Amino acid sequence: MLLAPHVRGEVVPPCTGSPRAAVVVLSGSSGRLEQERAELLAQHGALALALTYFGDEGQPGGICEVPLETFTKALDLLQDKAPDARLGMIGVSKGAEAALATSVVDPRVDAVVAIAPTPVVWANVGPGLDGESYPYRSSWTWRGEPLPFVPYDESWEPGAAPVANVELYRRSLALDPERARRAAIDVAAARADLLLVAGGDDLMWDGVAHARTIERARRAAGRQVEVVCADDAGHRVVLPSETPVPSSGAFAYGGTSDADRALGVRAWPRIRAVLGLA
Repeated sequence: MLLAPHVRGEVVPPCTGSPRAAVVVLSGSSGRLEQERAELLAQHGALALALTYFGDEGQPGGICEVPLETFTKALDLLQDKAPDARLGMIGVSKGAEAALATSVVDPRVDAVVAIAPTPVVWANVGPGLDGESYPYRSSWTWRGEPLPFVPYDESWEPGAAPVANVELYRRSLALDPERARRAAIDVAAARADLLLVAGGDDLMWDGVAHARTIERARRAAGRQVEVVCADDAGHRVVLPSETPVPSSGAFAYGGTSDADRALGVRAWPRIRAVLGLA
């Protein structure tokens, strides 16, 4: 649904009263609309916007040079609807990447919940507005300029499906350390409070290692950060009352339904606290 110019998604109002927080809710590379997660947040006092940021009319077909203005405009809409609410973002995987990058350029963001986060900007996943996926480009732009990014190691060969991409991401980070340094998201510059949630059995990328890298950068700068991890959880954390995402025949995400849900249950009170919800 088109909510405002360049803002597509679904707004879920708080179940009762005025919103305590206004939250942009982002999926990862699946592109699904995180309606259920938005409804969960609304039950606890949030005005939630489940945002579509690629694959819809007027948007890139994939996560390829997606303007960060997509997210700042969503924040504009929420702020107009709830000017006194705490402004937050919650994203998983590529959505976490987007949320962290947006918090650096937009000081209005009060809190970010990054589930299965990354400390760097990665190359595109899928095609841009031109329909092309290669050569690699940045996942994001800001004010018309692509953010520095880490390209994928083209010498890596995936095994049989379902594919565990974790080694691809490890190798890609190690391929050009200087380029990876330039692609680092400047989390130390973000005013927002950060909560990082990650599983130690993440087979998509090194969620816990990524979270610890972000944590070190924040602590070195004297900035707030909190990390919630579980060794046996995977890439897809399940929050209370959410329906687990079916397993994929294409990719291995790690963890188990029980472990992913247990991490979600552990993280949920901290998510509510950082966003300012009941």
